[in-house]
Amino acid sequence: MKKFWVLFSLFILPLVFYIFLSKGIYKYSNLPILTEKVVDVKGFASDENSSFANKLTVVCFLGTDIKEAKASLFNLNQTVYKRYYQKPFFQMFAVLPKESESEYEAVIEELSVFTDIKNWHFVYTNSQNIQSLFNSFDTPFQLNKNLYSENAYIIDMKLRLRGRKDDEDTEGGKLYGYNMRSVSTLKNKMKDDIDVIYYQLKKSAEKQKRRKREI
Repeated sequence: MKKFWVLFSLFILPLVFYIFLSKGIYKYSNLPILTEKVVDVKGFASDENSSFANKLTVVCFLGTDIKEAKASLFNLNQTVYKRYYQKPFFQMFAVLPKESESEYEAVIEELSVFTDIKNWHFVYTNSQNIQSLFNSFDTPFQLNKNLYSENAYIIDMKLRLRGRKDDEDTEGGKLYGYNMRSVSTLKNKMKDDIDVIYYQLKKSAEKQKRRKREI
């Protein structure tokens, strides 16, 4: 029995670890691009520094009905924003109808009591701009009559919509957005996929460093 455990630790365990690691590397190198080019928020944001470019952005559309959107906002904040807001390049955008600005002030103030909202950006604009931005994501979804979407979306540093093509819970396998009403979806899918992008950024940075050393 002692010999078995010695052999197991020397040969079998490293092999299992290698298989596990290789599968992880495959996963982390393959987060699909679902839409090549989305509209940049800078085209209508009042803050001239607001942009999706060169940032890793999570975008949500909260609409005019606070009762409908508040739970989604707080789920996204607690599950995703708080995990990543201190990481480089990360930011989160809520796109809202102009007429709802005064109503959302209280919600944002409530949010700021227990959250550092420095990388939360709330953009207020007209319905045409909101619809144009949403349409540029090229998803099978629609905003509802209040300009609300139950999904949050990942936009990478090159203004591309990222998601999945092999999601087991989605018809056809394509996961364009992550349901904010589902904490398990945010926790088990969105966080995993954001980690994939950070892994890719890390590997890209390491590659660039190697190239500089070789020059």
